[in-house]
Amino acid sequence: MFQCKLISKIAKLKLHCSVIRPVVTYACEIWTIKETITNRLMVFERKVLRKIFCPNNEKGIWRIKTNHELDKIIKHKNILNLIRAQRLGWLGHIERVQGTRRFKAIYCWKPISRRPTGNRKTKDTLEG
Repeated sequence: MFQCKLISKIAKLKLHCSVIRPVVTYACEIWTIKETITNRLMVFERKVLRKIFCPNNEKGIWRIKTNHELDKIIKHKNILNLIRAQRLGWLGHIERVQGTRRFKAIYCWKPISRRPTGNRKTKDTLEG
C-alpha cells in the first residue's frame, strides 16, 4: 500500500501516524525502554518512512532519503518522542489519581529494608 503511486505521500503519512504508530506503541507507557528496543523502533519507523517517501531521481541517479532528511520531513516527531510524551501523560495521570487506588499504592511504595550486598550465596557454599 505504501508503494502505491495513486495515494499521495501526505495520505500515506497520515495513515502511518493514525494507524501504524498506535499499534506499534500499544501500552508503551509501562515498557522498560532499553537501547535495543529503541533501535528496533527507530529502524522500523525509518523502513516505513522510506516506503512512503520512495527513492528520488536526482540528475539521473536514484537515491533514498537519509535518516536526517526523514527526520526533517516528519519534523522530529519520531516514535520515541511519541512514547516519551505518552509516558509523561501516564505519570501525570498517576499523580492526579486518589491514593486508595492499587497502582497509586504501588507507585508510592517504599521498600522496608535493603537487599543484602554482594553476590548471592551459591548452593556449594551453603552445604560446606
